[in-house]
Amino acid sequence: MKESKYYIDIEVDRLTNSITNTISGDSFPTEVLPVTKADLKSVTKKAGWKFDWKSEAKLTDRATYKLTIEGNPNIIQGLISISDYGDHFFMHLIESAPFNFGKPKLYEGVPGNLVAFACKESLEKGYEGFLSFFSKTRLIAHYEKTLQAVHVGGHRMVIYADAAAKLINRYFKN
Repeated sequence: MKESKYYIDIEVDRLTNSITNTISGDSFPTEVLPVTKADLKSVTKKAGWKFDWKSEAKLTDRATYKLTIEGNPNIIQGLISISDYGDHFFMHLIESAPFNFGKPKLYEGVPGNLVAFACKESLEKGYEGFLSFFSKTRLIAHYEKTLQAVHVGGHRMVIYADAAAKLINRYFKN
């Protein structure tokens, strides 16, 4: 497996049951959908996104998904790019929408929701929810604490079956 050119660099602000509005405290159910060509027109660096999602979506070895509030598929809350490696899933990139990043952010729970989705995809493929990714050094302890990811050497982190099940059960009730 070739080394990813990206290291995951997103803070998991809070594990919620969906996503939570930081102003009202209201919780909103979410859905994760494949990114469309139309979506890619709005998720640009010019619009405040950090990564080149248009290039990411063109790569044939991975799938790119968007997190939206149920019934509102045009407002993207966050994005994730994952690959099926035959025995687990690998997370290449993950990003919250510019309005869900830093302070003040509009919604909490976006990164946790997307990671839970990747674990669910892994579980549904028969990989027990296993998910790996490369972390920035300064966030290794953060992912160990928030996602129960295990640091397995270098920058590689793995979310094993037990931790994956907890994330999936938190975000996906059925």
